[in-house]
Amino acid sequence: MRCMALWTDFAAAAPRIAEVFTRRHAATGYLCMLGTLRPDGFPRISPMEPRFLEGDLWLVGMPDTAKFADLRADPRFALHTATTDTRVTEGDAKLWGRVEDVRDEALHQRFAEAVYEEIGLDLRGQRFDQFLRADIVGAASVAVGEHMDVTTWREGRAETVVRKH
Repeated sequence: MRCMALWTDFAAAAPRIAEVFTRRHAATGYLCMLGTLRPDGFPRISPMEPRFLEGDLWLVGMPDTAKFADLRADPRFALHTATTDTRVTEGDAKLWGRVEDVRDEALHQRFAEAVYEEIGLDLRGQRFDQFLRADIVGAASVAVGEHMDVTTWREGRAETVVRKH
């Protein structure tokens, strides 16, 4: 039995947060900030561009980086949409969970083809050392209008919205 949610499961269970995440993710050119745990236990924050493919959120990037070494040692992560607006008028979202390394060469090549078509980066034919699917256990978003709505979600529960005045 899964104790985590794939993106499609998450988006169905937490549509408000998923909408803010996908909108902010696209608006920043897919830039997010990834939080991992360093070998000494301290957090590491790294920029990355997670991608959606076939209903899942993938954390794939340059091999042999510290952030991916962190995830090999401890699969827990946090991912936050990039923001430069201190008023958060466009909202922001964060999610957390664990990654799972998916060893499927055909999937890797479909991903490489999608990246090439989208941004022209040619990864086709290359082998991926890690191909990490985000399994989500919790998430939160902030939406600011007349009020500030803080929406939270945990696996197995419904979204909860707290309005702050």
